[in-house]
Amino acid sequence: MGYWVDLDHPYITFTNEYIETLWWCLKELYKKGLLYKSVSIQPYSPAAGTGLSSHELNQPGTYRNVKDTSAVAMFKAVSNKNSKFVFDALDDEKAEIFFLAWTTTPWTLPSNLGLTVGPNIDYVLVKTFNPYTHLPVNVVLAKALLNKYFKPEGEGAFEGFNADHKLLPWKVLAEFKGKELEDLEYEQLLPYKANSIGAIQEVTPDAKPFRVLLGDFVTTEDGTGIVHTAPAFGADDFRVGKKYNIGILTLVDREGKFVDGLGEFSGRFIKDYRSEDNYVDVNVDISVKLKKENRAFKVEKYEHSYPHCWRTDKPVVYYPLDAWFIKTTALRDRMVELNKTIRWKPESTGTGRFGNWLENMVDWNLSRSRYWGTPLPIWRTEDGKEEKCIGSIEELNEEIRKANKVLGGDVNTHYLHDGILDLHKPYVDDVVLVSEKGKPMRREPDLIDVWFDSGAMPYAQ
Repeated sequence: MGYWVDLDHPYITFTNEYIETLWWCLKELYKKGLLYKSVSIQPYSPAAGTGLSSHELNQPGTYRNVKDTSAVAMFKAVSNKNSKFVFDALDDEKAEIFFLAWTTTPWTLPSNLGLTVGPNIDYVLVKTFNPYTHLPVNVVLAKALLNKYFKPEGEGAFEGFNADHKLLPWKVLAEFKGKELEDLEYEQLLPYKANSIGAIQEVTPDAKPFRVLLGDFVTTEDGTGIVHTAPAFGADDFRVGKKYNIGILTLVDREGKFVDGLGEFSGRFIKDYRSEDNYVDVNVDISVKLKKENRAFKVEKYEHSYPHCWRTDKPVVYYPLDAWFIKTTALRDRMVELNKTIRWKPESTGTGRFGNWLENMVDWNLSRSRYWGTPLPIWRTEDGKEEKCIGSIEELNEEIRKANKVLGGDVNTHYLHDGILDLHKPYVDDVVLVSEKGKPMRREPDLIDVWFDSGAMPYAQ
């Protein structure tokens, strides 16, 4: 196989002509309603103040074994007509029931909005005692994980139990499938002003948080078989949270510290991002608080592999960032159909790896928080209600002159004579456009994915 290469006129992705082609492509997608803004849960480095690409996250040495404080939190179930079948299994009608959920990131617990179970996983209701407060409790967890928390010799050994006994007595009272627990309600674990129902519904007006949800990502490999779900800090959490409309709370700022309104935890860093000599781990303090309040069933150090920023050597978090997407899912069925007409060699490539990728395609997260690259050609008003997508240099120069006439003053005065000469940052960010209602519009600060750069090559000028 051979191919021709025109070395006299190569395609160079940083030229204005090439960028203009990409803008034209994006405007065609925009006109078809295939370009939109949403939230994406992305790897983010609070120490560096930037999101990380999958390539950066997979560099050698990025993942390291660390020992973190893990906690099995206890979420108190609400007794009502939906949960009656669970409460009916209790020995004592006044007793309380708690859902057990494990996390290696206790700092995410104030942002909890749901608990996710596997629909076909077997769960049990267990009568026992809290190992820290020694109060009688009834807990729900996956049947397959009973032996992680209870010893066989403790089964039924309730007689004479007191705080000095190390062996926890236990007894299974009932068994359920995960799907039977769907929509059961529970009380908020760590209520504060910043995560009140009013604060939640201020962001998501019709949100219905603090419910049991169903998710296909739940396993019984570790933990409790119940996943503490904080939509702001995990891709799976975000997807299932959106499906069930439980809302989203981002209670950690971009520096990696808690926002105000979280009581004793306000303003504290979730990790040691400043290399402070006297840093006190907030995850330990949260876990201690839960132990004292009869809301922790097990707290221990847990060794696991965790991603770190290659620039700062500090821990990465998964964080909700504004992003622009291409709605590739709108064309998925057509692409799957066309893929079947291709004569792949070997055939397994088209029907296997590539075919599976097409069938499980998600919308393309196009935007990137970088400085050097192709700028996203979208300008928006401050309130986000009006926007424009620019498809050519000529169109941009027309809009530059129009904005100067309408808005007056020094708006775009540097670009009135010759027009814009460089489409890169910082020049393109100086440009102010005007909306149909006469409001100033600023460019969305992101760049586009370099794979869109290269993928658009067949169209490029």
